[in-house]
Amino acid sequence: MGFIPFTLIDLVDIFLVAAIMYWIYRMTRGTSAPYILSGIVVIYLLWVVVRTLNMELLSSILGQVISVGVIALIILFQPELRRFLQLIGLRQKHFNFITRIFSITEDEQAQTNLAPIATACRDMAETKTGALIVIRRESDLSHIAETGITIEAKISVSLLKNIFFKNAPLHDGAVLVEGDRIVAAKCILPVTQSDVPKDYGTRHRAAIGMSETTDAVVVVVSEETGGISVAHNGQMRRDIEPARLQQTLQHLFTKPELPRRKKRGEEKK
Repeated sequence: MGFIPFTLIDLVDIFLVAAIMYWIYRMTRGTSAPYILSGIVVIYLLWVVVRTLNMELLSSILGQVISVGVIALIILFQPELRRFLQLIGLRQKHFNFITRIFSITEDEQAQTNLAPIATACRDMAETKTGALIVIRRESDLSHIAETGITIEAKISVSLLKNIFFKNAPLHDGAVLVEGDRIVAAKCILPVTQSDVPKDYGTRHRAAIGMSETTDAVVVVVSEETGGISVAHNGQMRRDIEPARLQQTLQHLFTKPELPRRKKRGEEKK
């Protein structure tokens, strides 16, 4: 058998496989997925050994198991795969013309009413009332709304404060806001698997997880300290001054306007 030369393509191939394996590890860290993947690798290596030893019966059985492995992986890792694909879409959002085609246009979507959110969060911060509010931008959040209880009411300061009142039945979970309406309450958010400071509570971890997989803006009011935080694009900005909360939110929801094209006759003579 002749010597097979090691080429640059082989080096790139190994590097890409290593990068993919590391990415998969980062995506599934903190879940049971790494243990399942380890079992799959063991079965695959056993199948390779069995084929090498020409053990036809065992090789046939393991081959059948591996042949349906893709379907099994889709079923087992459905949440991880969904999060993985969402992350890809968000990272490539500047080139994702499909999302822009099917997303709701600015004229069709009601203007997001940020004033009641800022006022309610300021009041809840003074009383150290924990709150978690998800404000939709362009991403489809119907799967988040389905995890909670439908509200479909016009947003107001009183309604938000009543929902997050400590003894209220809907205070545990997140409120989903779209435009000028509260869509649902008591929603369950995906918790981040990234490394975060140990003093981050469940609300903060859920806020970061939500902002990692969607373009939503998430506001958190800490029940322990009364501090206000805002999560967006996987980043958490903490201890925002209550008086500046509305300005911070408005900045995240303001899109730079394109220069207006001058009409004929408006040019300087």
